[in-house]
Amino acid sequence: MSKDIRIKKGLDIKLVGEAEKTTENAIVSNFYSIRPEDFHSIIPKLVAKEGTRVKAGETLFYNKDNEAMKFVSPVSGEVTEIQRGPRRRIDAIKITADKEQSFVDHGKFDMSADADKIKEHLLASGCWAFIKQRPYDVIAKADSTPKAIFISGYASAPLAADLDFTLADKKAELQAAVSALAKLTEGNVHISVGSTDSPLANLNDAITHKVSGPHPSGNVGTLINKVDPINKGEIVWTVNAQDLVIIGELLLTGKFNAERIIAFAGSSVKKPRYFKTKIGSEVATMIYDNGVEKDGNDRIISGNVLSGKQIAPDGNLDYYSNVITVIPEGDDYEFFGWNKPIFNKVSTSRAFTFSWLNPKKKYDLNTNTNGEHRAFVVTGSYEEVFPLDIYPMQILKACMYKDLDEMEALGMYEVAPEDFALTEFICVSKQPHQKIIREGLDLMLKEIG
Repeated sequence: MSKDIRIKKGLDIKLVGEAEKTTENAIVSNFYSIRPEDFHSIIPKLVAKEGTRVKAGETLFYNKDNEAMKFVSPVSGEVTEIQRGPRRRIDAIKITADKEQSFVDHGKFDMSADADKIKEHLLASGCWAFIKQRPYDVIAKADSTPKAIFISGYASAPLAADLDFTLADKKAELQAAVSALAKLTEGNVHISVGSTDSPLANLNDAITHKVSGPHPSGNVGTLINKVDPINKGEIVWTVNAQDLVIIGELLLTGKFNAERIIAFAGSSVKKPRYFKTKIGSEVATMIYDNGVEKDGNDRIISGNVLSGKQIAPDGNLDYYSNVITVIPEGDDYEFFGWNKPIFNKVSTSRAFTFSWLNPKKKYDLNTNTNGEHRAFVVTGSYEEVFPLDIYPMQILKACMYKDLDEMEALGMYEVAPEDFALTEFICVSKQPHQKIIREGLDLMLKEIG
């Protein structure tokens, strides 16, 4: 165990609707969808056409820039629809699942193999999609070698899935994945945990860091910044903790098992708890069969409330999420709401708001932004919740006026949109921080590569 990492800057947003630590099998979905937009910057080349029968782990499409990088089906069944957008862009691949599942057998992997063999195996089996890189927060380039690999085993976001609970009894899979990944880097695999009882604590071939403090202490970007910041020309890789289980199971058994334990949470859920389901599954069966009103005015989010993606009631769990959050839609407005004492909202400011008097209180918040979009107001509040050694206001402005040199100098190589979720939440100017950072990263990827 290395020295502890204590985060002082941040903000814990305590919400009503935390998932109870009981796991049930979700009603089995008949349909699963894989959306190429989940794999940012990837141009898909379709392999499975409409009517094609596929096994779980069989290739649906590959990366146009690297044909060895496969993206596979989470279930066995028939490809029944290819949904397309403008200019015949592939929006989604819909699969009707078989009642009895069959898997592609990739064979038990020889864990003594070298880095090239491991890389080749992960690319061919579809597991490479779980490895992302910084800079740019995109799927890692297979021809690169990172200086380190970072994994966050502690989720500090509001209503996030408890990783200690979801990863319980998966020590063998976690160890296999970490041992394989350790061969792909020149440096170390760094894992953050919230407690020494975590299934990720003290794995071989990795350095464990115990983190504490308010959100975003659990963000992988915070771990990178505090352990080994990224300089120009350097690359690090990141992997979600639950994706390690899929990678490890593939290495140990030869099967791509897209099973995932997700938290079903939020104040609009009558009985928040955990479900065992699969990547790309329908969310309607989980939502409407478990206490969410069909005619209710709610927002369904694949992911957490700060950085997740809004989905339709007939939508699907996206590729990287391990939580479905349902909260009230904030499309109502209070008369003179800005000019009276407020006791039911969270704020870092002490003007009219009193959440600071009761830090343990849980709130039933909706999606209302409580204000309108306006020019940036310099208040100094961003720095109070932003623990990275970066100037948040300046880097956001540099992204908006597209100054690549300034973006580089301010530390753009190190950040991802989720690192700015809290500054967006407290922003009095109601600016879309995560969208601004994503567009800035895309510009740098295009111009600098």
